[in-house]
Amino acid sequence: MGFKTAEFPPVDTSTFLHQPLRERIKALTLHWVEYGFGSPRMIAATYLVKIAVLWLLIGSIVITATSGVGWFWQVDQWWNQPIVYQKAIIWTMLLEAIGLAGSWGPTAGKFKPMTGGIQFWARPGTIRLRPWAWVPGTAGDTRTVFDVVVYLGFLAALATALVLPGTVTPALAAALPENTSGLVQTTPVIVAIALLVIVGVRDKTIAVASRIEQYLPALVFFSVLSFVDMIIALKLLIVAVWVCAGISKFGRHFVNVIPPMLSNTPFWPPRWLKRALYRDFPRDVRPSKLAHFMAHAMGTTVEIAVPLVLLFSQNFWVTLAAVVLIVGFHLFIFSTFPLAVPLEWNTLFCYAAVFLFLGFPARSGYAVTDFSNGWLLAGIVAALLFFPALGNLRPDKVSFLPSMRQYAGNWASALWTFTPGAEKKLDAVIRPTWNQVDQLVQLGYAPEIAEITMQQTLAWRSMHSQGRGLFSVLYRVLPDIETRTIREGEFACNSVIGFNFGDGHLHDESLIRALQSRCHFAPGEFVVVWVESQAIHADFQEYKVIDAARGVIERGRWRVADAVAAQPWLADGPIPLERSWRADAKAPTTDVTNSVRTVSRRRGERVSK
Repeated sequence: MGFKTAEFPPVDTSTFLHQPLRERIKALTLHWVEYGFGSPRMIAATYLVKIAVLWLLIGSIVITATSGVGWFWQVDQWWNQPIVYQKAIIWTMLLEAIGLAGSWGPTAGKFKPMTGGIQFWARPGTIRLRPWAWVPGTAGDTRTVFDVVVYLGFLAALATALVLPGTVTPALAAALPENTSGLVQTTPVIVAIALLVIVGVRDKTIAVASRIEQYLPALVFFSVLSFVDMIIALKLLIVAVWVCAGISKFGRHFVNVIPPMLSNTPFWPPRWLKRALYRDFPRDVRPSKLAHFMAHAMGTTVEIAVPLVLLFSQNFWVTLAAVVLIVGFHLFIFSTFPLAVPLEWNTLFCYAAVFLFLGFPARSGYAVTDFSNGWLLAGIVAALLFFPALGNLRPDKVSFLPSMRQYAGNWASALWTFTPGAEKKLDAVIRPTWNQVDQLVQLGYAPEIAEITMQQTLAWRSMHSQGRGLFSVLYRVLPDIETRTIREGEFACNSVIGFNFGDGHLHDESLIRALQSRCHFAPGEFVVVWVESQAIHADFQEYKVIDAARGVIERGRWRVADAVAAQPWLADGPIPLERSWRADAKAPTTDVTNSVRTVSRRRGERVSK
């Protein structure tokens, strides 16, 4: 890859799209091993400029200029000022809620325009996805003027909290007598909390994009806790994020994340090291022993053990070593430019580790044992662990991010399929953009090049465990699979709601129903295969087949062990599937009894190779 030139797959563009799906997936997977997406390094440089200028430079100017802590370049004067950390969280949340932080730009599937977020959410008529149908006053899937006003009010409240000067509270003065910058004013923070709750119960997309699971607790701590308790609660919050994310990486999924993630890294590692992450390239591209070591020794162990050391360490040098390790951990993630591009989030966590554990160490009166009320402390811990625990036990009830499964490989995912020409019906959706393949054509790509570029995302999905299951279901249920247009659900979702972050709950049947009400697909024209995350106590994942015109037409499951044992291109054929329910024979699915053994299960059926 060059700075301006991409490393396009070495295929004949005139014939490649006519090859069988399995051969296309194999060719694109082998290319991904060495080059990832093959994007020019200029794209990664664009992200570096964005975070350096927008998040760091402009953010530090705004924060320091409104907080009375010195000029932005006087880092030694403000790095450990509480109001700076508070405003850093608010600034990051504001960028996330606008759509200028995570899930931004071409790496996240936004080519033209590169910003989704506010361009969708401040526009009446766009798609709105409510998280719970039982909440009164949230019916419908169309964004109203009310929704736009509440969303913009939420942004305004965050901006107000950001620019107002701080106030010195009695608790702060008692703990830090020399402090004059104070803490953020609570009134706009409380308003932001209220408006986020309102907008969140009406549209889960904005709630997830705002990283409600992490930033909302911080805003609550700012508003209701005394200073020392607030610092300790913020420590518990970030440790809960780290440890729960580490625990979510137990199992078979996470090791499948490391090789394709590093293969897509723009500046490193060298090609020989990328190949070493796979067992026997090009014959076997399942994760190697090196990938297992990186996943669980350098990844999971660090993410669980180091935060606990930070929380309880009373020794300066031990704390310093742990801070260095966890900052290095986040810088490593940053360097890989993962497809959701949570770069601002990782940078904020680097600062958080330094601020919380070096600026306010446990040995100086900020240990968990220094919390003022034991019952309140227990309640905070229980609240922080509630959604991660529920989400790992019942992933169907809690979305990917509140479950704290950041990049764990255990995702709800989907593949969208269209009969020839049916994808154009999505043009009926009110949105500030077009289908991604059309965005690439508008940028000057030839139609064949644009299509192959989008099919690279299918190879990326197939390199993860759930992708092999999804493709297995497609082969089983769609006899016309070779003639269909197939899209990776996470990327396709971006073009219709303006955001995705690996959360398949943003493109489940509720989104498909919303699309159907606008696009009126005929039966069989738009068929989606969707899978839920694996529960922590289960050995399987549950899938569903959704026909946009008919709803869910099939349900079943596959064993995770079978998915991770397969090659990405399913060299030995689809993995075994266990069907639990199927709609009547009018559904656009093949009769699989000729090619697989069918055994009645619930009366349900078991489908195996």
